Amino acid sequence: MEDQIIVERVSNETDLQQVFAIRRKVFVDEQNCPPELEWEFEEESVHFLGKFNGVPAGASRWRKTLNGYKLERFAVLKEFREKGMGQALVAKVLNDLPKDAEYVYLHAQLDAMPLYAKFGFEKAGEQFEEAGIQHFKMILQA
Repeated sequence: MEDQIIVERVSNETDLQQVFAIRRKVFVDEQNCPPELEWEFEEESVHFLGKFNGVPAGASRWRKTLNGYKLERFAVLKEFREKGMGQALVAKVLNDLPKDAEYVYLHAQLDAMPLYAKFGFEKAGEQFEEAGIQHFKMILQA
């Protein structure tokens, strides 16, 4: 049987708790991000939960900022990496953006840059550190 990946926009408390649990495991536990930096802008963000064969496996979100639309908090649990979850999350989030979303950007961890490049994102500016991790800003080219 083929593996099933489903990514859905979520807003109910149960789904959001699964999203936050995935992010806590990936960013706070695994990557040592300070918890206080992880939990911000939750109310104004549109959240997504990815399930692999029905099991919560990935999370992401987008939000409107003063600069445009920012894609962020892409997290896939270790045991579900390299199975297509990251691509499914990026595709769903991009597909969910408002039609008038002209400026779309993200802050990519270095090892995630090839994934975002597949969707047309290009590196912009200098490398920088965010929450103790090296990143590049990437902008979606229309």
